[in-house]
Amino acid sequence: MRALVISGGGSKGAFAGGVAQYLIEETKCKYDILIGTSTGSLLVSHLALGKISKLKNIFTNVNQKTIFSNSPFLISKKNGIDRVSMNHLNILKNFIRGRKTFGESKNLRNNLSKVITEDEFKILKTLQKKILICVSNLTTNKVEFPDLKNNEYQDFLDWIWVSCNYVPFMSLVKKNNYEYADGGFGAILAIEQAIINGATHVDAIVLQTKTQQLNRLHSRNPFDLLGSVFDFMTDRIMTENIKLGDLTAKTNDATVRYFYTPKVLTTNSLIFNKSKMNRWWNDGFKYAHKEISKV
Repeated sequence: MRALVISGGGSKGAFAGGVAQYLIEETKCKYDILIGTSTGSLLVSHLALGKISKLKNIFTNVNQKTIFSNSPFLISKKNGIDRVSMNHLNILKNFIRGRKTFGESKNLRNNLSKVITEDEFKILKTLQKKILICVSNLTTNKVEFPDLKNNEYQDFLDWIWVSCNYVPFMSLVKKNNYEYADGGFGAILAIEQAIINGATHVDAIVLQTKTQQLNRLHSRNPFDLLGSVFDFMTDRIMTENIKLGDLTAKTNDATVRYFYTPKVLTTNSLIFNKSKMNRWWNDGFKYAHKEISKV
């Protein structure tokens, strides 16, 4: 059995889309298992359906309004570089409303029903594929992998939304009396889970470079500091996921093929820029071609 595993990475998911497109369309890889974490969860449904052109159009047109119903960010440009600062007014509004996070991502949940239709969900149910979404249960302190086959339409969309919610910047979701957040807080690259589910070969798309290529800039505001802390945590979780995945693969006589980003795409993956994401998608396609050609 062959699995495709896509890590979290916000706007960098466009690069993963390009890699996956090459693997599916050019090398004719047929995946029995698809597992997505965070931004990866937004990709796996349409990849399973083979609707890659639709997926590219949807994903590369995502912007801040597509995601946030109340954005905690102010984005400006200085010397051609995106700068992120706190939107104090929106953050205050959220706290006055009794919310537990700086921002709210309800627009993303509303848009999911437009991009993954109920008819598409019904088709996915008939496919001989296992589609898993990684989420973090903050109440039980466990990582969960809801399976499309075991969920109804609205619940499945909820799990995708949950997987993408990078708290405290996005919504904290209460479901089944538990509090949930971004799957990347627990398993940003779920190779082990793919092998547990029977995969004998895993293609893993890792939305960061193989080795650290730059030092982080000094924090200019609390959001910068939080971003640096979360990036540090993400790097550590990713490293452990890869080590555990490799160990699980070795134990179960499985193989893993990695696709890393060849360079740092962005230092803030919560900024969604159409032209950059289009370029990253195309870069991912070309990179996969280059990597496959080496073999």
